[in-house]
Amino acid sequence: MNSILDDFKNAFNRPNNGLMKILVINVVVFLALIFLRVILSFASAGEVYELILRQLMLPAALDNFIVKPWTLITYFFTHEGFFHILFNMLFLYWFGSLIMEFLGSQKFVNLYVLGGLVGGLFYILIYNTLPYFAGQVDTSRMLGASAGVYAIVVGAATFMPNYTISLILLGPVRIKYIAIFYVILSFAQSAGPNAGGELAHLAGAALGFIYIKQLQNGNDLGKPLASFFTFVQSFFVRQPKVKVSYRNAQKKNNSRAANHAKSKQEEIDAILDKISESGYDSLSKEEKQKLFDASKN
Repeated sequence: MNSILDDFKNAFNRPNNGLMKILVINVVVFLALIFLRVILSFASAGEVYELILRQLMLPAALDNFIVKPWTLITYFFTHEGFFHILFNMLFLYWFGSLIMEFLGSQKFVNLYVLGGLVGGLFYILIYNTLPYFAGQVDTSRMLGASAGVYAIVVGAATFMPNYTISLILLGPVRIKYIAIFYVILSFAQSAGPNAGGELAHLAGAALGFIYIKQLQNGNDLGKPLASFFTFVQSFFVRQPKVKVSYRNAQKKNNSRAANHAKSKQEEIDAILDKISESGYDSLSKEEKQKLFDASKN
């Protein structure tokens, strides 16, 4: 318990800690909303709470979304129900840990945020184009991290489909089967009362699959997002000034370092290809260690 509390306290002080940062933001927003709901209810100001909540939820109606564009981001950090946030955060932690370990913090953040953005945009699209939702557009709003979580779950299963985890009562199960069940369950519920939300989850799942496949082909769809985060971070982190002198010896050292880095990257790419073809369990102990070391850089 102390370890978990320390992780929460130091979430924003540690580098390459995207999973814990996103968990903390979700939990803090959830607790803040609980506090506001209780206080405002006692003050007979429940309508104020509803007004605050609507500033965080993603509206389906285009005219509402245009005046609240920030909701495309805030909605996937906002929860109301206890079990809603509990299951979302558990799946985010379980599958996100695999992404963090083997692909690194930045790609985890990219995958989560892109899943949320794609899920939100798809939600708005279907409500404004499909006749099925025509009578619900003005009153429909979405909240919850599920689209981003689906992206993480399917992304992890796409990256290492044969990775096995132990489930209570079921025993060892390959994560590709968990992801398939997760997707089928959402699809089966897509004609129910939360049809728009379930379809948004599936859009997040599709993004997770496409992101990893493109990454295995050498294309990182999250590069623009990573560049944006770096740009924003530059306003808060002061970079030290470094005086650089150019000498022949330095150029030679730089050339050697570049060749070494290229060789290491080719080695990691070969390991990733092996995972794609035969699964994570096919790696040798040495290959697993190399992949783990690379994920920390």
